[in-house]
Amino acid sequence: MTGLRILRTGPGTTLQDAGRRGWLRFGVTPAGPMDWIAHATANLLAGNPAEAGCIECGPGGIELAAEDAPLRLGIAATGFDVAKDGAAFPARSALTLHSRQRLTIRPGGDCVWAYVSVAGGFRFDAVMGSLSTHLRSGIGPLGGRALQTGDLLPCDTAPDAAPLALPDQAAPRRIIRFVPGPQADAFTEQAMTTFTTTDYTITPHSDRMGYRLSGQPLAHAKGHDIVSDGIAMGAIQVPGDSLPIVLMADRQPTGGYPKIGTVIRADLPTLAQSRPGTPLRFTPATVDEAVAALRREVDALAALPRQTRPLQSGPDLTKLASGDHASGFIDARDGEDG
Repeated sequence: MTGLRILRTGPGTTLQDAGRRGWLRFGVTPAGPMDWIAHATANLLAGNPAEAGCIECGPGGIELAAEDAPLRLGIAATGFDVAKDGAAFPARSALTLHSRQRLTIRPGGDCVWAYVSVAGGFRFDAVMGSLSTHLRSGIGPLGGRALQTGDLLPCDTAPDAAPLALPDQAAPRRIIRFVPGPQADAFTEQAMTTFTTTDYTITPHSDRMGYRLSGQPLAHAKGHDIVSDGIAMGAIQVPGDSLPIVLMADRQPTGGYPKIGTVIRADLPTLAQSRPGTPLRFTPATVDEAVAALRREVDALAALPRQTRPLQSGPDLTKLASGDHASGFIDARDGEDG
């Protein structure tokens, strides 16, 4: 069978498309990518619609091989080291992987999530209209489980083509804009001042469901319980310990803690790609500012095909001095008995 074989990967690697839309009212979490811009970038580099299914891997990285035929891949892995058969490639690139050739994505910087798309998409049946995986509820392809070493992901062959790359990305400013509300009045005036004038950091107890923040506590003005209401991605809820949690892609459908605000969609990728311990500063924005920022990001994605450049001289070999590109992985099997 033609496909992409997983040779090695860390825990939490999943298939994600743009999300399982239309089911939230039935209590089904949309899931979808943590970094929607990188997810769309990988798809566009592969020649796919921006919403198509991708491999999403975390900081443990991944190693893949083509089986039986050439495959055209799109990669968006800023902050990682990318290599094809040991030869370094730009972190945002498109390349052809011939049978038995290997693609390696390993930790190399300060980002968290990397994406790999294949031209034509992965050949799995959609579950409730989507290829997204929600691990907690077991919904998605392959029974809703994480991808693991040995999996073969079926896909179509692609003709050989020259490798392409996008320019390197500038390091993002760790300033996260949010729209205050919907329960901003549930907090003291000092709490809002504290939230917008002091740094917060992501704790290690964070995952695709939510990013827990450490920093100054935010005092409630009316208690910490509300009638449960819907949760949007980026909602900043503050439970009884007075420390904020930003709800992410695998968030619960509803929640009963007050929300001081919601991170704007344009800044969700910056937040998602921030490692534990990274200092963040939150700043309020209006709805109009949030919409304008989103339009700029959408326009930038539309312009990506015009920004790709051929790698005429072959891949950049400068990173090979670091030696063994297979080291530094987290193996999902580590810690198992036997």
